[in-house]
Amino acid sequence: MTIKVAVLGCSGRMGRNLIQAASEHSKIALVGGTVRTSSNFADFDLGELAGIGHLGVNTCTDINQLKNADVLIDFTSIESTFEHLAWCQQHNKALVIGTTGFSDQQVEQIVLAGQDAPVLLAPNTSVGVNLLFKLLEITSKAIGDDSDIEIFEAHHRFKKDAPSGTAMKMGQVIADTLGRDLNECAVYGREGITEERDPNTIGFATVRAGDIIGEHTAFFANLGERLEISHRATSRMTFAQGAMKAVIWLAKADNGFYDMQDVLGLKHL
Repeated sequence: MTIKVAVLGCSGRMGRNLIQAASEHSKIALVGGTVRTSSNFADFDLGELAGIGHLGVNTCTDINQLKNADVLIDFTSIESTFEHLAWCQQHNKALVIGTTGFSDQQVEQIVLAGQDAPVLLAPNTSVGVNLLFKLLEITSKAIGDDSDIEIFEAHHRFKKDAPSGTAMKMGQVIADTLGRDLNECAVYGREGITEERDPNTIGFATVRAGDIIGEHTAFFANLGERLEISHRATSRMTFAQGAMKAVIWLAKADNGFYDMQDVLGLKHL
């Protein structure tokens, strides 16, 4: 079965990679993509937009022109994502969300939307990163209570949210495994003379520079040894290809809320 896919907000850096990944996948038919009304790429060939040659499918400015899509992919902004989510609920369309920066309350809204349509939320669609989440769970069970835990992340200068959605998910996985409330134990910055480190905290350090695609490391440190679990992305295509795995899986799913752990079958390991 060929799955018809549309890319929402397709003119950005990630959108162009999604176009390429979808166009190259044997089980996916790219049927369209949206851009803003004011965009210079309105009614523009998707392939030419992505720099991969003419595809014969043009962009549009109205999501209603994508009713023939089976699954839509959204790596846009929080405000736009909720507009797209409401549309997918109304039309019972599957939606893969790669947008980051949602508050806990906003995530709850997305979870509830799964009652009306298949919805998958993934702060990172990389297969490697989602395996990293599982490794963090295993490590936290083994040595988390005896370790000082710190999370480092680095991204390009254009990224708007900090810490990254992936770093926050890393922290959430660790906190949940250890029975901690991330809202209470997270530390996002240290400056000046401080007290001795609280062993129950989870620290975050953020770097924004140049064209870094994405780097994440979790440190589990004790006196005399340190375990580091890292992932480094060297191309946005790793996220785009992971999103295609999500698309294929979600196309067969019932209404509900899912994540990449469901797609990769990691929840029961």
